[in-house]
Amino acid sequence: MNRFAAFALTAALALTLAACGDNREVGSVGVDWTGNDIAIDALADPQVDGVVCHLAYFNRSFIDRVSQGNWFEDPSYSALDCSVSGPITIGKISTRAGGEEIFKEGRSLIWKSLRVTRIYDAANNSLIYLAHAREIQQGSGKMSLSVIPLNTEQVVWSNGAPAAAAAQ
Repeated sequence: MNRFAAFALTAALALTLAACGDNREVGSVGVDWTGNDIAIDALADPQVDGVVCHLAYFNRSFIDRVSQGNWFEDPSYSALDCSVSGPITIGKISTRAGGEEIFKEGRSLIWKSLRVTRIYDAANNSLIYLAHAREIQQGSGKMSLSVIPLNTEQVVWSNGAPAAAAAQ
């Protein structure tokens, strides 16, 4: 396949993928003339009703991908804020120190992903949400954090509260 045909095929594929809709997206802000955007998604925690997280991240444009030569990767930068959107009902969640992943989206063709992890802080009776990039090598320190204190809200644990939370 000649070089022009490969370029045309890659461009068509990139435009097709960019046109796919995302029902999580609540907004998008253009940041420059090349079409780069900051997208904002609303993420519901599948095991915690009444908490919604808003995740903002950078989407590279077709023009930026062509000019930079890096077709298959978006930057790792993200911002996260979570808030109470109604009565909190907590289902079966992990209480281990590493928490559990509630969201994952690829930021490159293979190696990089943007993730949101929920961690239960028993000592402070809080849910911590951490947005971070995961890479195969040269891990990124780019992260964002949001905390939902549970002692100030009406909280129902559908499977029973963990021991530290029940004592409070």
